[in-house]
Amino acid sequence: MQWALGVHLAGASRPFSYFAPMKYKHLFFDLDHTLWDFDTNAKLTLQHLYEALNLAGRGVDDFERFYRQYLEHNTKLWVRYRNGFIKQAELRVKRMQLSLLDFKIGDEMLAQDMSRHFLELLPTRNTLFPYATEILDYLTSKNYRLHLITNGFEEVQHHKINHSKINHYFDKVITSEGSNSLKPNKEIFDFALTATGAAREESIMLGDDLEADIIGASNAGLDQVYINHVNKTPGFKPTYTVYSLRELETIF
Repeated sequence: MQWALGVHLAGASRPFSYFAPMKYKHLFFDLDHTLWDFDTNAKLTLQHLYEALNLAGRGVDDFERFYRQYLEHNTKLWVRYRNGFIKQAELRVKRMQLSLLDFKIGDEMLAQDMSRHFLELLPTRNTLFPYATEILDYLTSKNYRLHLITNGFEEVQHHKINHSKINHYFDKVITSEGSNSLKPNKEIFDFALTATGAAREESIMLGDDLEADIIGASNAGLDQVYINHVNKTPGFKPTYTVYSLRELETIF
């Protein structure tokens, strides 16, 4: 057993001290927004495209506003994709189209070019959240088996973890494409358990997305760690809540 300090338990309103038995063997991580800093990497990539494609000369006169609009459209489109309302190809292009339309630019070819270049460049970025490699080293040293469950696209996600040099930490990488399902659907979690040979009671999901990672895992019968990087107030009580990756050391 080990003492766990400063973590929020389900139902607790403030940090709570407790004994945490070493019940977990398989830790299933989300990737984007949990370990891999999607917002920072996307911003760097869009800044490059903004300059390379001369978007300022085409009418996008404010990069920061363009970036904010992209994040907003991307988030909404991912929800639609996750719920089965749009396909992968539509998501990829439409987030660029809508961001350009906010600047009254209805250039479909430009949106397609941006989408293609974005997907080529984004996975080569390697900014992780603070303490990401340290916590993966720590968990590996304690003999946990680490895996990824991600709604990201198969090829793109593998490029991300390879360029970030974290691929060697994970036994299995479960993607929505590979499993033919999406978080928060129960099927992708069941697929992950089967693929890894993990028992449900010895497994836990770690992620930043309350609906996809936390509620999805809960509905699949898995404990969860809500990695609340941005200090949101959730409307659901996860098994555990932490506010930085370092705090995972108080659980495991």
